[in-house]
Order: sequence, then C-alpha cells, then structure tokens
Amino acid sequence: MPAWMPPWITTAALVLTAVVLLSAYVSWRAGRLDRLHTRVETAYAALDAALVRRSAVVLELAAAPALEPASAVLLGDAAARARRAHGAERAERELAESTLSRALRAVMAEPGLAEALGAHEAAEAAEAGGDDLVAEVESAAKRVMLARRFYNDAVAGIREARSGRLVRLLRLAGRAPMPEFFEMDDEPPVTAPP
Repeated sequence: MPAWMPPWITTAALVLTAVVLLSAYVSWRAGRLDRLHTRVETAYAALDAALVRRSAVVLELAAAPALEPASAVLLGDAAARARRAHGAERAERELAESTLSRALRAVMAEPGLAEALGAHEAAEAAEAGGDDLVAEVESAAKRVMLARRFYNDAVAGIREARSGRLVRLLRLAGRAPMPEFFEMDDEPPVTAPP
C-alpha cells in the first residue's frame, strides 16, 4: 500500500470488490434458475403434446374396423379419459395416462393384430396401411416415454438448483412454484409377433 493512501480506502476497495463479485454471482445464479424454469416449462409443453398425440393415434387405432370390438372399446374409453383429463388435476391426468398405457400394451400384445390391420387396410385399399398405424402408435408411445424422462430430468435439475442455501436465503427463485415430477406408467407397447 502506498504511503500516501489512507488504509480506509484500501478497505473500501476490498469491500467494493467483494460486493461486485457477490452481485455478479447472485445475478448468474438467478439467470441460471430462470433458464432452468424455462427448460421445465418447455419440457412440459413437449410432454403435453406427446400425450395428446398418443391419445389421438390410439383413438384412430380404436376406430380401425379390423380391431376386435372389446379391444376397440377398451382403447377408445382409455384414450377418451386421457383426453378429458387434459385440463384436470395432475394426479387425475397421471392416472388416466397410466390407464391408457396399460390398455395399449394389453391390446398391442394380442397375436396377429398388425397382420389383421394390414390385411383389412389392403383389402379396402386405404390410404394408410395397418402396419403404418401400428408403427405410428408405437412411435407415439415411445415419444411419450422420452418426453416424460426429459421433463422429469428438468424437474430434478431445478429442484437441485433451488435446494441451495443462497437460493433460499435470497429467494432467487422468486414466487415460481416448485415443479412436480410427472409420474405415470409410460412403458411403450410391444406388438405381438405373428
């Protein structure tokens, strides 16, 4: 320290540097939390779209004339319940989507389903083949599984980031609600071999 500089100036400079560094860190953490919340919202929108798409494709499968009546009713009812639960409480929607997953696995496991749908479509010379419909249902179910995993990973990340003492002490998350995991049975169906 130069002889001409009083000690209080050095102390003030150190305090000011510490305040600037702490402010920069707090600002970075707040920005990170904001980005994580945006990621959770985006992942939920993708999950919601995947769930809606899956129920639409399952309703299309349920309307296929080659499907057995009992299977068609089971799928149609489960898909309709999932659609109605779209705006309901999360627990109700999770239950409806899980029920749809189980019904879909039960119907898709029926032996000869893909062949029956393919033969019926070929006989009527339809625009889309039965194999395409089965593949579309399987694809939609896999997209739901992936979207749910991405969403739950994003929720785990934000929960971990919000668990820090500094975040809680300074309320860096603001008034944003703590996101919840989406718990459902999302195991995709497996088509029975011919």
